[in-house]
Amino acid sequence: MIKMEQKTFQLQNGVLLPAIGFGTYKATDGNGKQSIADALETGYRYLDTASFYGNETEIGEAVKESGIPRGELFLASKVWKDEMGYEETKEAFEKSCERLQTDYLDLYLVHWPKRTQEDKDWKICLKDTWRAMEELYEAGRIRAIGVSNCLPHHLEVILEDAKVKPMVDQLELHVGYLQLAAVNYCREHDILVQAWSPLGRRRVLEEPVVVSLAKKYQVTPAQFLLGFLHQEGFSVIPKASAKERMISNQQIFDFALSEEDKYFLECLPQMGWSGEHPDL
Repeated sequence: MIKMEQKTFQLQNGVLLPAIGFGTYKATDGNGKQSIADALETGYRYLDTASFYGNETEIGEAVKESGIPRGELFLASKVWKDEMGYEETKEAFEKSCERLQTDYLDLYLVHWPKRTQEDKDWKICLKDTWRAMEELYEAGRIRAIGVSNCLPHHLEVILEDAKVKPMVDQLELHVGYLQLAAVNYCREHDILVQAWSPLGRRRVLEEPVVVSLAKKYQVTPAQFLLGFLHQEGFSVIPKASAKERMISNQQIFDFALSEEDKYFLECLPQMGWSGEHPDL
């Protein structure tokens, strides 16, 4: 059986981004920094967080206590809607770094393209936010910059004046919700697509067709879904609370889907959408 061994993706500026990251949204609820410590212990070196998640402090503490050299870690965070704007973004970045106990980030993203769905000035605000991101990048404070939840018409606004193109776009992506128009646009502009909610928050994980195909490849449904996305060329940032699942979610490089099964999954009707959309 063919093995998929690509464990990093190279961004347009040459930075290597791990193929699998640990999603930390709600990861610290109930047990503080323990889940982060467990993730590091089980091999994750890419931690994805955001100021909105409210757990940067716990992540910073867990990283420090782990003893893992900073250079071996890939830390990503995001500027939230109410932090957008030129000065506001720079201030938000400094606060994130302080909480994470680091003087630089490996990746910093604009979390959403608009402060509110009714924001008539969103284009101006997004451009100002991106200008601040570019300056932080050019100053060496961020190794790579990008966006999250941005569709082609949002990216067009950034690209109109950008000195530095977004290097990453983090989108909700999973079987049943592949957002091909946005993905194709990103690929045309050399923007790596990352998948958040790659398991469909269990809505897709437990679909009979997914369970059946996972058995065919002798992997778990989660491994099957993550492996499919990886083989489609997406970086993935799954969440997990149990150590066993943390370990299992990283074991997606030892199988390859047939072309027939990939086409089948790509053509499934929409399912598992979270209901979150930047314009609705």
